[in-house]
Amino acid sequence: MATMSLAAASPLTASTPRGLAVSAPRAPFLGLRSFGAPATRFAGLAAAPRPSGRGDAAVVRMAKREQELEEIRAMETENLEQEVVDLKGELFLLRLKRSARQEFKSSEFGRMRKRVARLLTVRREREIEQGINKRNSRKLDRKWKLGIVVGPPPSLREKEEED
Repeated sequence: MATMSLAAASPLTASTPRGLAVSAPRAPFLGLRSFGAPATRFAGLAAAPRPSGRGDAAVVRMAKREQELEEIRAMETENLEQEVVDLKGELFLLRLKRSARQEFKSSEFGRMRKRVARLLTVRREREIEQGINKRNSRKLDRKWKLGIVVGPPPSLREKEEED
């Protein structure tokens, strides 16, 4: 009984010891497409040109962001800090809702985090205008955090007023 080595056998006819067929070796992937194949997966579907109005949504979002920044810059520092506290309370409530598997909008997480970041950025811009360096800013931030009196966020306050 003669044994045949897998190296000598043709990849199309040989099988592995477990009975699985061995496929033909592939050329290494160089990140290039074959020139004869269509660009899409399905030959009948060609890449449709995108509508020209697609960039308009990005312009509107950018305009809203600029409007929001102007609104934030118009706020007083105390109101700005109070809004940061309120938004962090709202974020906490959203995390509670998520953990309790209650209904919530997942997009609110990103929206609130970005709003907090914008508020804190404007606060830091004001500190830079006053000539407060990074180290002193961190010290002031620590003092501010210790002085925060935590209350219910605005959504809970509205519910309490209704009852």
